[in-house]
Amino acid sequence: MMIALRVVLALLGVVFVFVGLQFLTDPVTMGADFGLTPIGNGGLSTLRADMTSFFWVSGGALLIGAWRGRGAYFLVTAALMGIVFAARCLSLALDGPYDDWQMPMAVEAVTVILCCFAAWRMRD
Repeated sequence: MMIALRVVLALLGVVFVFVGLQFLTDPVTMGADFGLTPIGNGGLSTLRADMTSFFWVSGGALLIGAWRGRGAYFLVTAALMGIVFAARCLSLALDGPYDDWQMPMAVEAVTVILCCFAAWRMRD
């Protein structure tokens, strides 16, 4: 079971790194896919830098944790995704729902659960 969990988390890490690469190379298209519209070069820079770093750190921690079998790395991704999930919950409460809001929250929730479980099972 642990091998399967490590493979799943590694694949998720690859997806996150790829999403970050897409933000780095095409922030306008990726921003639109995420409901973000950059205003001027500052907006492009923010999308490119912030979203790339978020996904590369999340994905990189998953890949390193899966490769080394060290649970502490998964806590990095769990923390990042947990904060995003909590902020989305707050946004739902304050701003209301938007089209297809369930999918990103499901991905974040499942990622947090898998990462916490892996961190617990692979305690250093």
